[in-house]
Amino acid sequence: MSDHSFSDEQRAGLYRAIHERRDVRSQFLPDPIAPDVLARLLKAAHHAPSVGFMQPWDFIVIDSIDVKRAVKALYDDANADAAQNYSDERAALYRRLKLEGIVDSPINLCITCDRQRGGPHVLGRHTMLETDLFSTCLAVQNLWLAARAEGIGVGWVSIVDPARLAETLKLPAQVYPLAYLCLGYVSEFLPKPELEIAGWRSRLPLEQLLHANTWDGSIDDHALMAAIREP
Repeated sequence: MSDHSFSDEQRAGLYRAIHERRDVRSQFLPDPIAPDVLARLLKAAHHAPSVGFMQPWDFIVIDSIDVKRAVKALYDDANADAAQNYSDERAALYRRLKLEGIVDSPINLCITCDRQRGGPHVLGRHTMLETDLFSTCLAVQNLWLAARAEGIGVGWVSIVDPARLAETLKLPAQVYPLAYLCLGYVSEFLPKPELEIAGWRSRLPLEQLLHANTWDGSIDDHALMAAIREP
């Protein structure tokens, strides 16, 4: 046990937020998010780590029904195209899925990535130019876990054309709309991810995703494997 460890109660709260975080689409309530609560979520996102401390994120807080409806129209177009990828029972299941809560949620939030933030030579980015995008994803995850701790649901709308979304939100040319999120209090947090409940996909067993030293190496630590298999 490290001297820097959290208390048992604090650790339990952190792991609960991780395991109970859900991508929410259909359980949003109309209740507003208080400014101090929203501020805590934004501060949590802003405290994400970033390569070279570039902090490439910006946050567009959207409560305008006109902007929401414009984004919903973009979603409808992209979703109609995406539906063509499936046929038969899979297509029928896809059509039944509710994959956004753009108008239903009281707040929409677009977390963007400024691909020029920090200048042309960001420390640690020389060989991996995508680290600005990776860093912004960490801001998304910070916000998502903080939201779960506050009892607020978050839904990521990924079925939207990013170029058209950038135009709708009037983003500068170098700014990429990485995550369009719906935020709001919810009627419930589902016991499992919605896509798993709907039968779209199941969670992969962690033990099948572990490798030792190289891709073809097997984990031979029996205590570790036994702990991973514990519920």
